[in-house]
Amino acid sequence: MLTNKHIVIIGGDARQLEIIRKLSTLDARITMIGFDQLNDGFIGACKETIDAVEWETVDAILLPVSGMSSDGKIDTIFSNETIELKPEFLTQTPSHCTVYSGISNKELDACTKESDRTLIKLMERDDVAIYNSIPTAEGAVMMAIQHTDITIHHAKVAVLGLGRIGMTVARTFSALGANVKVGANESPQLARITEMGLQPFHTDNLKEELRDVDLVINTIPALVLTAKVLTEMPLHALIIDLASKPGGTDFRYAEKRGMKALLAPGLPGIVAPKTAGQILADVLAELLSTD
Repeated sequence: MLTNKHIVIIGGDARQLEIIRKLSTLDARITMIGFDQLNDGFIGACKETIDAVEWETVDAILLPVSGMSSDGKIDTIFSNETIELKPEFLTQTPSHCTVYSGISNKELDACTKESDRTLIKLMERDDVAIYNSIPTAEGAVMMAIQHTDITIHHAKVAVLGLGRIGMTVARTFSALGANVKVGANESPQLARITEMGLQPFHTDNLKEELRDVDLVINTIPALVLTAKVLTEMPLHALIIDLASKPGGTDFRYAEKRGMKALLAPGLPGIVAPKTAGQILADVLAELLSTD
């Protein structure tokens, strides 16, 4: 139970609603910021503006999966207000107050460092990332069906990266009958791709390996689909970039060449927000109960 825990939940999307439901059933005291357009009522939860929070009583702060923007703003789909988490808010919290976010950036790192508060990045946890890879893969399948005029069965698919998402995506498309090749740059990963019954290739050879593909799914958070690589790819090839913003694709050049390239981070929150929210809620409930 989370009785007497004061948790501030700031912004986000439909995933946050599952988190609020879970934590409220555990008897937490919840302050919701950026939810003024939400009509649902939650037991033990109240809506506030960020300036009205009693920061000196806060035990934990939950940010959206997207964290905080480079200008310090926090996105929310339930409000039109501008929400900004300032270091002076954090410094008013008790020293044990912990900040939870899906991902981070220089601004959020600096904000928590300046206030000497612990930051936990949920998407760097293996359990969260692996669970989330399931709706991510389903979302990639949905996008492939929507944006191509061929079946996934027998399509030539290249998956870039064999991390926690790349592995699930590769397995999913292979199970649907696609001819899947997977690009990686480390020997153990190339060996694992072979063990999975898929075709491995080194990412140093992207230009050669992508010349005949129908679909490329990138999970590498670095610019790998450069103009030099894109110019060798078939014009009909669809690119689905699952890496965090700004992705790993030269989208400007892809558009100039007439290729369809889609940046699609955060697919779990789009295609399965309830499931994705429950994943986060379960992990957060465990973490908060041990604080």
